[in-house]
Parts: sequence; C-alpha cells; structure tokens
Amino acid sequence: MILFFQKKNIHLIQTTNQNTRAKILEKTLEVTKDRLSSCGIKKIVEKTLNQNKAVNIVSINLKGKTSIADYMVIASGTSSRHIQSLSEILLKELQKNGVYKCKMEGRTSHDWKLIDAIDVIIHIFHPEKRKFYELEK
Repeated sequence: MILFFQKKNIHLIQTTNQNTRAKILEKTLEVTKDRLSSCGIKKIVEKTLNQNKAVNIVSINLKGKTSIADYMVIASGTSSRHIQSLSEILLKELQKNGVYKCKMEGRTSHDWKLIDAIDVIIHIFHPEKRKFYELEK
C-alpha cells in the first residue's frame, strides 16, 4: 500500500508492481519538495507583514516545545482596520503560495486576529491587547 500526495488530496494506491511503486514514490517525493516547509511559510508571513507595515514583528520557534505548530509569529497593527487588512492580505498571500487550508479566528474582533497557517500560527494584535496578553513571554 502506498500513500500518494497531491497538492490537496491524498490517494491510497494498492499495487504489487515494483515499477509502478517506484514511479509513485518518485512522484510523491517531487510533490513533497514543492510543498512549503514551516520555515518557508514563516518567511512569507514575515515578509508580507513587513511589506504591509505591521509593527513589532516577532517570530518564536516552537519546534520541540509543542506539536501545535513549528513557529508562532506575533505582530501589531496600528488600528482595527489595519489589523483586518493585514489578516486578509496574509490569507491571500498564503493561498497564492499554495497554503490553502489556512483558517482565521477573530473575524469579528477589532483588536485581535489569529491565522492558523498549518505549521505557523500568526497573531495580529492591537498594541494594547498585545501588551495585556504578553504572548512573547
């Protein structure tokens, strides 16, 4: 039995033919190479936040500390509209780069957004809320 990964789907293939297995495994490795690593996702997030004038961007390496994510990125926006724009732009940029299963929490909140980008968690806060929660500590 072989699991075959495509961009959005996982296929289970049963075969006894060795040549077929070799081709499937080779294709699987190619697709896996194309998938962004958590470090690649983090770099896209940091670049996008920086280009869109997010304030005080901090990345925390969570590898080996939790299984929830590899990185947590924390940033501040200057206003509720800026926070909303940052989160929407970030979602679009991640999707453009092949990270399709991102989820956003806090859509109705004016001072905090959380984006779950699979192996990277992004918090975008209003500066006062960020100071209150002190996630960096």
